[in-house]
Amino acid sequence: MNGYPAIADHGIVGDLQTAALIAADSTVDWWCTPRFDSPSLFASLLDSDRGGYCRLRADVGDEATVRQLYLPDTAVLITRFMAPGGVGEVLDFMPPDTSPTPSARHRLVRAARVVRGSLPFELMCRPRFDYGRAAHELRRLDDGSVLFRGPGTDLHVQATAPVTLHEEGTDVSARFTLNAGERAAIVLTSESGGPAGLSGRPGGPPPTADAVLADFEACSAFWRNWLRSSRYRGRWHEMVARSAITLKLLTYAPTGAPVAAATMGLPEQVGGERNWDYRYTWVRDGSLSVRALIDLGFTAEADAFRRWLRARLDAGATESGEPLQIMYRVDGEPHLTEEVLAHLEGYRRSAPVRAGNAAADQIQLDIYGEAAYALAQAEDIGGVRGWQVFARVVDWLTDHWDRPDEGIWETRGGRQNFTYSRLMTWVAFDRAVRLATAHSRPGDIARWQEARDAVFTQIIDSGWSAERRAFVQHYDTDVLDASLLLMPKVGFLTPNDPAWLSTLDAMDTELVSDSLVYRYDPAASPDGLRGSEGTFNLCTFLYVEALARAGRLEQARYAFDKMLTYANHVGLFAEEIGPSGEQLGNFPQAFTHLSLIDAALALDEELDRAERRSP
Repeated sequence: MNGYPAIADHGIVGDLQTAALIAADSTVDWWCTPRFDSPSLFASLLDSDRGGYCRLRADVGDEATVRQLYLPDTAVLITRFMAPGGVGEVLDFMPPDTSPTPSARHRLVRAARVVRGSLPFELMCRPRFDYGRAAHELRRLDDGSVLFRGPGTDLHVQATAPVTLHEEGTDVSARFTLNAGERAAIVLTSESGGPAGLSGRPGGPPPTADAVLADFEACSAFWRNWLRSSRYRGRWHEMVARSAITLKLLTYAPTGAPVAAATMGLPEQVGGERNWDYRYTWVRDGSLSVRALIDLGFTAEADAFRRWLRARLDAGATESGEPLQIMYRVDGEPHLTEEVLAHLEGYRRSAPVRAGNAAADQIQLDIYGEAAYALAQAEDIGGVRGWQVFARVVDWLTDHWDRPDEGIWETRGGRQNFTYSRLMTWVAFDRAVRLATAHSRPGDIARWQEARDAVFTQIIDSGWSAERRAFVQHYDTDVLDASLLLMPKVGFLTPNDPAWLSTLDAMDTELVSDSLVYRYDPAASPDGLRGSEGTFNLCTFLYVEALARAGRLEQARYAFDKMLTYANHVGLFAEEIGPSGEQLGNFPQAFTHLSLIDAALALDEELDRAERRSP
């Protein structure tokens, strides 16, 4: 496999514990197992030579036109090959695993079929264990299947007729031809657990065509039944449904914790150093997803995350002494030691490739507001014990809110008094007062109110620039920051407050480029890193929502529809949009799809309200 596909030239499949990326040419070039944050089996997306991949495609050279789509309302990905000799398809899916306990086995099913004419296919399977750092053994089993044995993980490759697997050194290949109506499947089964826990035959008995078809139908039915719970009946059904499925795919079923993205190390600027590991659960991202999940009707998912969040609060102080840290592994483990994988060249030579995330040790005070925002969405935040834990955290925050921190964007240029961080501490106090009052719960309400009002006054006095007529990034700058687009959403100001409309106008002038929104200007506010970045998709959708709530509906709808044109061929978004319209950063990004849903809900609501007012 030579070269790199564009970051966004992929679909994603998953089983709710792990996920794989399938390139538009039907190559699996990213898969970590048994969890999202485990070492990779396939990582050619980060190094085309050393990373490993599994390619299954029509063997017709450049003669085929290739198209990719999802089976509607499912996470089954279909890659179609249209060639002079016929039309064929590869269907990729992972049978969902909703077990409340982590699973050691995970299956990726790759089913080929021809619908017209006749087509030859080729398979090349080249796993590279532990991010390509570990060697493996290759064993042929009596039934013709092949077992790759790596350190602590096996990969079992099985195939149905007429596929015959051939060993090529430490890799496996196959070539076969299918006629119209014929099918074949390759099943990749990983099993982890160390040598004592490996069965030597993780895939079970050889698959049959009927068994693969049954798995396909069960997988399709699972996703359609799940999506049926959605209450969304708005104008952008297809994009909202795809975003909801993507958020579900990025959620670890045993704990209910969503990861920020399926990947690590994909650059925010090709050739740059902003290459982070996003396969973890951010308190901020997960907390802000709760309202959207509830509004869509996915209350079970919202409740699962709240339980995960309460467990983090209940665990007590972190090593830094803070009640929460900004991110965790999907099982709640707080240690995310960052390392550089120097043997990987990085996506299009964008080194360094980082695994782990040192930002976990940063102080970002906004997470307490987002946690309170999530917990306040429920009638019961966890019974008596849950309230006691929450109240203790709020008590702690009354003594610790007035501090500089690294801020929402995890800058590495030193701590500041970030306005957004103060805004969200205001949210924490405000929601604590509301909950205690509404549910007659004990708490030092007078002290919480005093802290809430002190934060409000400080933001108005120090976070507002009279010269810019706008709220600014931190107290010692006039730089604007798109995170403050959340100000009206959390209730700090009304959407039509003159101070907010003035801030929105300033952002429109400085941060908005053809409806796309930058987080901030790193040249004006150095963040400790070299290079630049693209516009931030989350911020663009926040901008749409803010416009809609401010009554600027024509501008909001135009910006939203334009933004949707940047989605990839199957409706997915990465983190950023580059100067040529390319998607950049880790992929697909949960926060982007969350904010898309929020923007669609807000825009639908405001458009409906406007239509009701029309004569």
